[in-house]
Amino acid sequence: MGTMAMASPLPVRNGVNATRLHLPKSGSWTTVADYLLERFGHVDPEGILRRFDDGEIVGLGGVKLNRLTPMGEHEFIWYYRTLPVETPIPFETQILHQDEHLLVVDKPHFLPTTPGGKFIQESALVRLRNQTGIDDLVPMHRLDRATAGVILFAVNPETRGAYQMLFERREIAKRYKAVVALSPGGGLETGVVLQANGGHSDTRSPQQLRELLESMPLTYENRMSKVKGQLRSIVDEGEPNAQTLIKVESTGVSAGFHAGVKVALMDLEPHSGKTHQLRIHLASLGLGIINDAFYPRLWDLAPDDYERPLQLLAHTISFTDPLTGQERSFSSKQRLCEAPAA
Repeated sequence: MGTMAMASPLPVRNGVNATRLHLPKSGSWTTVADYLLERFGHVDPEGILRRFDDGEIVGLGGVKLNRLTPMGEHEFIWYYRTLPVETPIPFETQILHQDEHLLVVDKPHFLPTTPGGKFIQESALVRLRNQTGIDDLVPMHRLDRATAGVILFAVNPETRGAYQMLFERREIAKRYKAVVALSPGGGLETGVVLQANGGHSDTRSPQQLRELLESMPLTYENRMSKVKGQLRSIVDEGEPNAQTLIKVESTGVSAGFHAGVKVALMDLEPHSGKTHQLRIHLASLGLGIINDAFYPRLWDLAPDDYERPLQLLAHTISFTDPLTGQERSFSSKQRLCEAPAA
């Protein structure tokens, strides 16, 4: 049996799946407890032994292990990890639609889609499992933690695959909104052009940016690749693999933290789904998204500034429902705070 098809014998608890661990086939450990104490004992040795006593470490089929279970009897074990103490993220996910197959939500900025690292309970998936009581809830796609907007979650494992195929076949239409700066402001760079391999060219002048906006809508494309071991992507030389239709929705003056700065609200339709595609495409044109900590330049790591969210919103997602043939479309109710004042 492949490990991907191996169902957890432990149920979801507090919205979080049990952790699966692959045990080594050989070594100096007599028991599973010996191995776990060597690997994790520096964290909480008494807690590890207590989990054996409480029957909270199990093997395939839910077989409970104890302190004396010898190594070699089990290839995989499951257990509940100790959850870190998390600082609450002060924004809520709004449910836009719910039926027996789909849950559609409007995710705020700063909240990750799925648990990972220091964010477990403070993730959209875990929050929604706890809120709805649906342990089988699974996201059909993801948004970066910094990006707000619409996400589809599958409710029913039996119909999940039909919706997943829409994403695999690229039969899902997505539209995003982004706000870019057209004039300098405190902490804002304008016109910086992202080049191949993450380099920068000279900045575009205000006149060049105006001419660029006037030439839209335009389809922008380039070749992108993920940087191994990093959270960033880069522009590569070669045949394009990422394409976006870019339109200008409106221009004016920012109404948010950067009040008084000239900005443009952009409408974006990605025709491919590369990591950070929209952020890179706008930065490559000299129209970097306001408050983007990655592009065109990488910021030093800093605590989240809730007054300065990345000005990128997954606004609308549309598709033909594979179960009913009905055309469906869901749109965010959020507004980007740096958008031009109405």
